[in-house]
Amino acid sequence: MHPESSKKAIILLLTVSALIRAFIAGWVELGNDEVYYWTYAMFPDWSHFDHPGMVGWVMQLFSLNLLFDSELFLRLSSVVFMTVNTWIVYRIGKELRDETLGLRAALLYTASIYAFVITGIFILPDTPQNLFWLLGFWALIRYLKKRSNTAMVLAGVAIGLCILSKYTGAFLWLGFGLYTLFYDRKTLKNPYFYLALLITFLCCIPILYWNLQNDFISFRFHGNRVGLFGKINVKSLGTEIGGEFLYNNPINYVIAILAVIAAFRKKLSIDRNVQRLILLIALPMIGLFLFFSLTRPTLPHWSGPAFNLLVFLSAFWIERLEASKQKRLSIATLSLLAITLTLGVAEIKTGFIPLDHHTEARELGKDDFSLDLYGWKQAGEKFAEFRAQKIAEGEMKEEDAIIGNNWFPTANIDYYIARPLGMKVLGYGPLDRIHKYLWINEIRKGFKEGDDYWYIADSHFFIDPESAYAYTNFKSIHLAGIIPIERRGKVVRNLFIYECKHLVYGPPTLEQL
Repeated sequence: MHPESSKKAIILLLTVSALIRAFIAGWVELGNDEVYYWTYAMFPDWSHFDHPGMVGWVMQLFSLNLLFDSELFLRLSSVVFMTVNTWIVYRIGKELRDETLGLRAALLYTASIYAFVITGIFILPDTPQNLFWLLGFWALIRYLKKRSNTAMVLAGVAIGLCILSKYTGAFLWLGFGLYTLFYDRKTLKNPYFYLALLITFLCCIPILYWNLQNDFISFRFHGNRVGLFGKINVKSLGTEIGGEFLYNNPINYVIAILAVIAAFRKKLSIDRNVQRLILLIALPMIGLFLFFSLTRPTLPHWSGPAFNLLVFLSAFWIERLEASKQKRLSIATLSLLAITLTLGVAEIKTGFIPLDHHTEARELGKDDFSLDLYGWKQAGEKFAEFRAQKIAEGEMKEEDAIIGNNWFPTANIDYYIARPLGMKVLGYGPLDRIHKYLWINEIRKGFKEGDDYWYIADSHFFIDPESAYAYTNFKSIHLAGIIPIERRGKVVRNLFIYECKHLVYGPPTLEQL
């Protein structure tokens, strides 16, 4: 392809991609994780129980400190960063070969469901992580190819910001460290290498400072999520592999495997040092999470950044094919993304595929994952009317807060139900369930004995307050009403509204824990 044609094509790709993602970002409701990370922006800190603080900071930045706190503005960094990321992938490919290879890599990256949807529409810690991951990788490549000390320093900054987004950013240094030990030991004599490591460490000080203040609770939490030993769990391994296959686009996934095999057989025309670096960063990351999945559940998107690097090997592998096959592959990968995206959004908005077959009121919608992104705006409107009626009847008071037993749907309730009404939401449950709400409780002045509280149980993830709270926690807990949530005129979930009367004693505070 002529260079000018490649430039026009990449601009068209960036524009169309950004417009589609921006539209969906503003049209679809926030998911469980997204509303939870909204609390990071609402209550910023040096770090948090689950993740470092970067995802909250970028949400603050792009929403002007939550001045504009709609779905679009909370997700705006995802729309912008994914666009920038695609451009970075193009530029890296151009540097490795030419504009055509850069465009091919950008197309593969865009076709990834992980890149396009999970980090390009939804707002997760992976959103800023992917930006700094690609910038850090680009800087390391420039160091390898040009021995630029400036590039090494920039790598230190980018990787530090990557770790401030998500701990797995450390795999960049792990991979480069392995490359240095095996193939480039003269880098060990370069003082700028140690300067870059120092810069990364300095970037991580907020994480260390917060964990020092909180007994390293975040590291202990993540340590419990993964482990080296345990009983073999074939189901979790299958879920991890299946998730990787789907998240990274099935066609991309197969091409990546073929490209890695070709790389080991020395069949790719890529620079040998760059190939080594890609494999030493990506394969340990993928392999480690596959190993963890042998004994306990993992999440497939954890290894997503590694697959993002494999698109460069894939681009070189596709280069070996005939021009007609290259074109068909590009069309197929983007078409699969488009079909998946269309079906996914249609299912969320209409539920045209019957995913749930429960009929019992407390289990309605239990198996319909699309309800993670649907119904909460409707719930907010209906609860406002229900609450106003109960206040008018004298059963509850204007200042009564809502309590939740788990971080989701407590965060959904916080954003879609309580926020418009100016209500407080508090977490009343064990730390491994309420997560950041333990700290939010402190900021919102916690619990007061004798007060009354609302409790909302969602049939999509039902937790009975009478099982969540012992009878001695409140003088009485009773069901005040049921709010049905409809989609296309059909009730798809129920919200059970409870009145928890006269708090006897509240949960442990942060200091008590």
